[in-house]
Amino acid sequence: MLLRQAAQALSRRLPTTARRSSPSSFLATSSSVGIDNFVLTPVNLQSKRDIWVWGSPPSSSSSNRRGFADAVVDHEVTHESHWSQFPMAPPDPIIGLTEAYLKDDFPDKVNVGVGAYRCDQGMPFVLPVVREAENELVAEELDHEYSGIAGCPNFVDVALKFAYGDECVPLKENRVAGVQTLSGTGGLRVFGEVLHQFGHKHIYVPNPTWGNHIPIFTNAGLEVRKYRYYDNATSNLDFNGLLDDLQAIPEGSCVLLHACAHNPTGMDPTMEQWKQISNVAKERNLLPFFDCAYQGFASGDARKDAAALRMFVEDGHNIALVQSFSKNFGLYGQRVGALSVVADTPDEAKRVLSQLKVHIRPSYSNPPRHGARIVSKILSSEKKTDEFVEQCMGMAKRIDSMRIKLRNTLEELGSSRSWEHVTKQIGMFAYSGMSKDEVVALREKHHIYCTLDGRISMAGVTSKNVEYIAKAIHDVTEGK
Repeated sequence: MLLRQAAQALSRRLPTTARRSSPSSFLATSSSVGIDNFVLTPVNLQSKRDIWVWGSPPSSSSSNRRGFADAVVDHEVTHESHWSQFPMAPPDPIIGLTEAYLKDDFPDKVNVGVGAYRCDQGMPFVLPVVREAENELVAEELDHEYSGIAGCPNFVDVALKFAYGDECVPLKENRVAGVQTLSGTGGLRVFGEVLHQFGHKHIYVPNPTWGNHIPIFTNAGLEVRKYRYYDNATSNLDFNGLLDDLQAIPEGSCVLLHACAHNPTGMDPTMEQWKQISNVAKERNLLPFFDCAYQGFASGDARKDAAALRMFVEDGHNIALVQSFSKNFGLYGQRVGALSVVADTPDEAKRVLSQLKVHIRPSYSNPPRHGARIVSKILSSEKKTDEFVEQCMGMAKRIDSMRIKLRNTLEELGSSRSWEHVTKQIGMFAYSGMSKDEVVALREKHHIYCTLDGRISMAGVTSKNVEYIAKAIHDVTEGK
């Protein structure tokens, strides 16, 4: 019925819409409709246009049922795209910020939103020891075969020693299951999936935390809950609130902890406070899951930056740990990371490792090798490791000097606010305490780009722009 109605409609439109053609044969189909001794036949051309052939009926005796076309009606098909119902997703807060910065043609614009180290000239920085190791790898003319599901064994070995220390008892007793991952992000996702599979329904993260933690764990099937961490009113660690919340967490829950240089606040517990956190975790049988993204970069001392997680291991916790080598080794684009779990026995560690591999295989099969080889070459050499420590210390010191200069300049400008927290914080970021409105004003009036929570990447602050940034912050925070 619908086809007949369409044919009738086309018949009425034929004098104005038909394209007369020289006699051409067509293949009548079962969908053909006859009207007044004529036939209207749809011809499927596998395209976005339907061609309707209008002509004399084909001979019924013909094996091909071919006739001659008198006219052709050509109209657009209205098939809906498979993707037409896809809504536009909101831009990533960091990537979107960079895109807005790049479109800004103001000559003195500043991007302090992205968490990537810059030298004092504001340029990306490759550690000399990384370049040296990379050149040696090129000269070795290595193959590009797949790594195993768990990654490069030598990399995993040196990565775990880097975090846990050479004298770590579980390492010596083969009680640590470890795999190479797609930087910290990949390790977080893999462990989130493993937690979910083995009965965990939720995970507790500090408030605030790195923005990507929440979607990573949510997409892994976990409910993300928060515990108090930072007091915005005092720009300081809310330690009493932190302990109260940990004591109220259901027993056996997984708790995410930032090993050092908390992102975004840069405010870490003291070692005495870490000890209290460890005690509460023991009492509540909590599972500590450390995210270690800044070891060596936070203070310039890799051992100091790993002190909290090492203390937890010494206290008998069977922790989980994810490591990223993006910031400390400057290997942002190489996606180098590790995920490890401390077990009770070597056999238990083997079983844990098997489950990590089960989740890696269908996710990304196996990790890339180049960046892992660079880290392996550096940490396998005492000389290169010493060079790395020195160069990492240089990055940390530059950032510390910018913290001091930013605070001093704000105070010299007569700011009515306290900026003491800027120099108390460590690592890549300064949690400025600016409101969302002040951040927007900073961007619109002064072309300085930072995240809406007021987090400033100190890696983007240089001796050339620090005074400009300070004056701009003073302007928007003093209401001028």
